Amino acid sequence: MTETPSPAGPSPDPFAPPPPPSPAAPPYAHPPYAAIPDARGPYASGPYAHFTPYPRHPLPPPAPSPLPYHRLARLTGRHRWWRPLAGTGLVLAGGVAVMLLVLLGGQVAGALLDRPVDRDGFRVWGGVGETGFGLLSLALLLPVVLLAARWAQRRPAGTVSSVAGRLRWGWLGRCTAMGLPLVAVAFGVMMLLPSPAGDGSDDMRWVGLPDFLVGLAMVCALVPFQAAAEEYVFRGWLTQAVGAWLRSPWLAILPQAPLFAAAHGWGTPWGFADLMVFALVVGVLTVRTGGLEAAIGLHVLNNLLAMGVSAAIVGALASEETAADMDWMSVCVDVVMLCGYAALVLRVAGRRGIEAVGTGAAGAGR
Repeated sequence: MTETPSPAGPSPDPFAPPPPPSPAAPPYAHPPYAAIPDARGPYASGPYAHFTPYPRHPLPPPAPSPLPYHRLARLTGRHRWWRPLAGTGLVLAGGVAVMLLVLLGGQVAGALLDRPVDRDGFRVWGGVGETGFGLLSLALLLPVVLLAARWAQRRPAGTVSSVAGRLRWGWLGRCTAMGLPLVAVAFGVMMLLPSPAGDGSDDMRWVGLPDFLVGLAMVCALVPFQAAAEEYVFRGWLTQAVGAWLRSPWLAILPQAPLFAAAHGWGTPWGFADLMVFALVVGVLTVRTGGLEAAIGLHVLNNLLAMGVSAAIVGALASEETAADMDWMSVCVDVVMLCGYAALVLRVAGRRGIEAVGTGAAGAGR
């Protein structure tokens, strides 16, 4: 018997293999990722090609390791052997520039106000004015140091202040409060000591209330910035510049001491020794407490008290005498005060957990 063919064609074979897949796009393919086949890495082709890949995020940069204060110039990893030298040159050039700017500004202001002229043709401002311009010249070194850290060493400017990346105002206030009675007692004892013959102390006269108030206002306005700027230059910049090369904190704080003493002029050997001791003591405090706060507090107190008293005496502010001219008895009193202040600050810093190492992250510390 003959089989009649079906008009719809032969029936499918149930044992035949399945037909090949359609060349059309898979149902779960996404056009944004289909246009970037490399984003799927090893699965750019094959049976997993139609799956959406995971997005790739760059790994965060490694956190900097905590460093002691004198090594903070190496914090960012951009330190090169020449950067401390370049920064020191920038600080010196900036210091000369600000002195010239202050001198020029004083002469222009003097011409506008018709101030008298001396034999060299410079406008004269008197003792209070000349002292004010000198303090202003020193105070402007503070932004110069911060800019040098930022530009020459490629690090946050706040790392010159402390391991916390900023000035720790609470700790600065505590150091100032601890130093105030010590400095006041030491200064009072020095005033009671017998004066060397021929120092002019017998000719001291009251300057008068109006002139005293003017001089005191100038001292209070400028001395904190002047004293802080000196600390940023010597205990800050110079200590960290040497510490960028040397690991030992003792070697880092040594060079700034004779430079600090020489910057105050050459007076008596006792005065030079006192300035050396001051620089070394506050240098140790800077490294042991991780910042400039203890040094700034003591320096501001010393200068405020000394220059505040000078504002009350005729011609004292215009005098060229500095701490380098101290006699041996005053030096002995001052050294005892320095040692007492250092012992007190280190004890309180240990109790309060003041950090001596850090990453320079602003907001850290106390």
